[in-house]
Amino acid sequence: MLFCIDILKDATGPYTFSICDTSSFSEYIRGGIVSQVKVSQKISFKPLLASLAEPEFVVTDFAKCCRPAQLHVGFQALHQFCTLHGRPPRPHNEEDAAEMVTLAQAVNAQALPAVHQDCLDVDLIQKLAYVAAGDLAPMNAFIGGLAAQEVMKACSGKFMPIRQWLYFDALECLPEHRVPFMEDKCLPRQNRYDGQVAVFGSDLQEKLGKQKYFLVGAGAIGCELLKNFAMIGLGCGEGGEITVTDMDTIEKSNLNRQFLFRPWDVTKLKSETAAAAVRDINPHIRVFSHQNRVGPETEHVYDDDFFQNLDGVANALDNVDARLYVDRRCVYYRKPLLESGTLGTKGNVQVVVPFLTESYSSSQDPPEKSIPICTLKNFPNAIEHTLQWARDEFEGLFKQSAENVTSLCIGRDPKFMERTLQLGGTQPLEVLEAIQYSLVLHRPQTWADCVAWAYQHWHTQYSHNIQQLLHSFPPDQFTSSGALFWSGPKRCPHPLTFDTNSPLHLDYVMAAANLFAQTYGLGGSQDCAAVAKLLKSLPVPKFAPKSGIRIHVSEQELQSTSATVDDSHLEELKTSLPTPDKLLGFKMYPIDFEKDDDSNFHMDFIVAASNLRAENYGISPADRHKSKLIAGKIIPAIATTTSAVAGLVCLELYKVVQGHQQLESYKNSFINLALPFFSLSAPLAPAYQQYYDQKWTLWDRFDVQGLQPSGEEMTLQQFLDYFKTEHKLEITMLSQGVSMLYSFFMPATKLKERLDQPMTEIVSCVSKRKLGHHVKSLVFELCCNSESGDDVEVPYVRYIIR
Repeated sequence: MLFCIDILKDATGPYTFSICDTSSFSEYIRGGIVSQVKVSQKISFKPLLASLAEPEFVVTDFAKCCRPAQLHVGFQALHQFCTLHGRPPRPHNEEDAAEMVTLAQAVNAQALPAVHQDCLDVDLIQKLAYVAAGDLAPMNAFIGGLAAQEVMKACSGKFMPIRQWLYFDALECLPEHRVPFMEDKCLPRQNRYDGQVAVFGSDLQEKLGKQKYFLVGAGAIGCELLKNFAMIGLGCGEGGEITVTDMDTIEKSNLNRQFLFRPWDVTKLKSETAAAAVRDINPHIRVFSHQNRVGPETEHVYDDDFFQNLDGVANALDNVDARLYVDRRCVYYRKPLLESGTLGTKGNVQVVVPFLTESYSSSQDPPEKSIPICTLKNFPNAIEHTLQWARDEFEGLFKQSAENVTSLCIGRDPKFMERTLQLGGTQPLEVLEAIQYSLVLHRPQTWADCVAWAYQHWHTQYSHNIQQLLHSFPPDQFTSSGALFWSGPKRCPHPLTFDTNSPLHLDYVMAAANLFAQTYGLGGSQDCAAVAKLLKSLPVPKFAPKSGIRIHVSEQELQSTSATVDDSHLEELKTSLPTPDKLLGFKMYPIDFEKDDDSNFHMDFIVAASNLRAENYGISPADRHKSKLIAGKIIPAIATTTSAVAGLVCLELYKVVQGHQQLESYKNSFINLALPFFSLSAPLAPAYQQYYDQKWTLWDRFDVQGLQPSGEEMTLQQFLDYFKTEHKLEITMLSQGVSMLYSFFMPATKLKERLDQPMTEIVSCVSKRKLGHHVKSLVFELCCNSESGDDVEVPYVRYIIR
């Protein structure tokens, strides 16, 4: 029986709704399924002439909410100017700008009340005239992304189209103060940058060419940024350069949105390929490609000299941790950061300017929701749950077990057993049981053994485990509150019966058997008929329910249960494992999941494993494409959003290179092309704190020269005295990273020993690591008291060694 409800009318809460009067139906028991169906809407648009007279505007920046109506008049005047002269107004020409103002005033005088402006913004119309002949690649990228998305909407009928006029301007990119003789600087040079020079003049073009920028990431946004950099001339002049780093290789799934890559580039390094592609776009660009992860492990590469020589950094990353790290480095070296990201039709841009704005780390997005373990193991109710379960199956069966066996048996990790036994909870037991499973209980010798294992594992996962779950929680079981246990999000499962005639069952066995064989270095097979024949000869594994099995019903119950492991059982497991001398020459081969190779059985296994579990729980299955998106954790990036976001980034780049000092000149952006929604707003200023009458923000710090005029390094005592004398601060605790260098409660003997030691010597001693030659400064954190004895918050210390 089907019901159609209006969720806006019938919702009774965030997760509940009523369906209608059901008094004439039998009593509802359980097991109903709700599917969201979006109802199509018919959208009508005014004809062009009617819309010109009575327009509807999409506002992109509420700080300029009156701007669209003014531009509506201005663009009609511009159209008339071009019709009269056969050309746009000359760049920054006062005569043409004055004529444009006159035309705009005439348009405004004749306009209907819906368009007529009581006070026409003459300055805005003049600026429109000044830049009308210009041609900016970032503006083209933004408007082009929007236009392309609108075409897709018209073709597919998906998402809400723009209704009906969208005017976008970034006039704050122009110089903050009027530049004398601007027209002379905007004359064409007969080169590829003439459209940009017409807007900003030749001085900015020269600055752009000299910039040294660091681009972190060469994926979807990274490719678009590099393309824009090449087109605007960033790093294309004398002394300029762009360094791009990305450790990834190109995958087939990248090609639909990373347009610097071609099919023949698959498996090549992203950074190298992208750098070569932009050299073809602009041979003058000086771009250097690296394959390094940007993190603590590469600080010897991206060291003080590297960052201090930069003019700015652009992030094109796909994870928060890396973004936070790069942000911290930019704050430390006081470099501008252009941050951006996309998710489907959604995109954001944040500009970070030293001393002017807050940093990326100053605010946080809510954490991503993870699927509870209990839901994954026993109570899935959505295809996302079964796909995640299938991915975990893949990792456990074909990667983790093989890695553990390799570490134990061939001595790759001599302390493997010792470290395993020190793990918390039931982890030692789980690891050793998995090794016993791989080496003793289910070690195959032939392909037929692999097929038999896959057949047995199918019954374990899709029949026996489900029967055990129903044995513990029967379908008609009630909770202590009198409600049915299997109700709400808990879907009552049913065991499956293996059928060799079922393509899904056979797909699972084929994929599982081939992957299992690969981990042992055995040959596989793609002969489905032979496998089906072999399966018919195997006995059906019998199920016997186990008693005393504890199944956790909720995350709270799982976390509150303190699992203990019997040491004697662990010892028994250890003795059951073959000794290394009995495994000479034996090797297992861990498999890394690869979603894009259709011949490797990886996605075959994921799709079959997930859909079989979905069948267990009555969940609608997913096809291969949807399964790949979810299981492969592919962020649904699309070229339209990427183009628009990269354009917005480079508009902010113009401001950073010019050195704009007004906070309102910069714009953080949040867009959703599907709705459509656009929100551009000024970034937030950094929060400040204060000690005595000294205000400070995250951009401030104490710079302390470690070397004294005598040539000797500052001791701890001298460091403490320096802050007491120069800043009237008494240091109560001093740390470097996780190392505590000094505290007021330190034992007197240790304190006396440290006071006369040089600072770097104390750091090396406490951290138990020698400082590398690339380290030119250290960061110290302080806890201080004022002269009155009160705790005060103070900036960190940059202790300069060399």
